[in-house]
Amino acid sequence: MSTNPARLRALLAAAGEPGGAMAVAPFVYDGLQAKVAEDAGFSAVYCTGFGTAASHGLPDVGLLGLAEMAGNGRRIAAAVGVPVICDADTGFGNAVNVARTVAEYAAAGIAGLHIEDQVWPKRCGFMAGKEVIPAAEATQKVRAAVEAAGPDGPVIIARTDALAPHGWDEVEARARAFAGVGAELIFVDGLRTRADAETCATRLGDLPLVYNGMLPVADMAALGFRLNLNSATLMAGFAALRAIYGELATTGRVDINGVGGLFDQLNTLLGLPAVEDQRQRYATDPEA
Repeated sequence: MSTNPARLRALLAAAGEPGGAMAVAPFVYDGLQAKVAEDAGFSAVYCTGFGTAASHGLPDVGLLGLAEMAGNGRRIAAAVGVPVICDADTGFGNAVNVARTVAEYAAAGIAGLHIEDQVWPKRCGFMAGKEVIPAAEATQKVRAAVEAAGPDGPVIIARTDALAPHGWDEVEARARAFAGVGAELIFVDGLRTRADAETCATRLGDLPLVYNGMLPVADMAALGFRLNLNSATLMAGFAALRAIYGELATTGRVDINGVGGLFDQLNTLLGLPAVEDQRQRYATDPEA
């Protein structure tokens, strides 16, 4: 089993210490993005369901299944050495399906995953029209995930999307029930404003919390969140790609003046020097 769950737990434990730094995992949806994030110094990355769906040209409304999500998580985990946290949607079914989802993610090398309480097919946490399953059923699914993971398996993050349809009292009841069956982190999705994040920290600050969104890292750290799944990278990447392709379509060129050596830098990041060393080691003609 991967040692990365232990590394992720160490990061989260450190974040919970007085003066500890909140763990930040930027959104990634392929191996290149994960490598860039790791090279930038991040200690973890987040395999986003929204981004994985987008990479298939699809919206995040439950159109991908277990094999596609676990497969993408596997590719990302193989590309980097840092822990990978992965979106597991609703666990792709009932509590039995959740147990299999955890096993598949563990086999893929995933260090942590979140299970949510939405009705399937789910919707992105910031979309309108979300519905959640009964709290008792959701709690049993979290319990199944925790038991499937065991003490050394992936970190189980319990997510609730109850805020928009039911409000804070229901969110708090679900969060405490999820923590009661062993969830290691609590993830309230759909926090749109700083006021939302402050309310979450006030009502649930005794629990280890996840923040998902684009508010400043320092502000969320000050509120006591343990883990930041930072979606700003996904949105900024989309904006940059749209601008670059628009520039090429409009002008016939892309201005990369002042950024020399990108081809060599990219190949180095992708591990070409190690591949070349290996090729030389096994060459029948050492001078080839």
